[in-house]
Amino acid sequence: MKKLIIFLITVILATNLFSQIQNKKEVFIIGTMHEVPKVVKNSYKPLLKLAIKYNPEAIYVESPQPNDSISWEYLKNGWSKHYKKFYYLSDSLKNSFNFDQHTLDSLLRKDFENLTEDNLKLITNSFAYLRDDANYQFYKYIQKHGIKGSKKPTRAEDGDLTAKLALKLNIKQLNSMDDQQTNKQYHEAWQACAKKGQTNGDNKINRELNKKDYNRAILPALLGGLGKHVNKRKSLLRLHKLSSFTYVENETKSCTLGEKYWNERNSRMAKNIATQVLNKDYTKNIVIVGAAHVIGLERELKKNYPDISIKLVDENFYKN
Repeated sequence: MKKLIIFLITVILATNLFSQIQNKKEVFIIGTMHEVPKVVKNSYKPLLKLAIKYNPEAIYVESPQPNDSISWEYLKNGWSKHYKKFYYLSDSLKNSFNFDQHTLDSLLRKDFENLTEDNLKLITNSFAYLRDDANYQFYKYIQKHGIKGSKKPTRAEDGDLTAKLALKLNIKQLNSMDDQQTNKQYHEAWQACAKKGQTNGDNKINRELNKKDYNRAILPALLGGLGKHVNKRKSLLRLHKLSSFTYVENETKSCTLGEKYWNERNSRMAKNIATQVLNKDYTKNIVIVGAAHVIGLERELKKNYPDISIKLVDENFYKN
């Protein structure tokens, strides 16, 4: 009897452990080039193929969260013309559009092919009203290109990767995860760091790193493998180094501040991702983000959210 009880306990524990492994949340991070030149306009095709192969249940994108009032306070007069325009569109709709959550939810339950032009217009206005730029852009893309997507490359991640992936997998809504609360301070530190670098030799290091990054990307880009190249760990580390100012040999207040703001932004982005992932039922999640952020997000997620499994392109696909 004692042996039987031990055997049953062992089976139960093994079953629970297997179940936990099977149900562990995953985050697959794809680094992007944002917008690519015309000469390499098809660069997102291999990344789209990988994303479809992964078959995520949820898509996270580098766009400000609708309820992030601090980021939007900066962005309404910040660096991006698009965000400025979108903010004031959203602001105007707060006073003129009759938003109804039930109607939006009902439309989002429809298959893409059953959405009429009026439906799409109502959806885009609804997301603009909610200050949800990611989904506003997604449905504007559908309005323009249809549910099969653009025949010609848009050369941008939003169209050639995110929108086509969502349409292919019938994912109706994207999840925002960006944070630009200290982007103004980051850019100010960047400019000051570069100014110091003119005289202390750090700008020369920056130019050499950029040149190395550019030269190593030429052949892969011409062969259609720019996406693969950008997502190699060496490339990701180089981009992280440039964006975080950790390449400098001379410690200055501005460069140190730049590193601080970069790391803090990645930390908040990681929190935005993890909070949503852990609160939703989906197991397989994909994050589409500028390649310079990948290393920072990987470190923050592994450090603070060990219950989430992190996957990168280079380690988990191209080596298979």
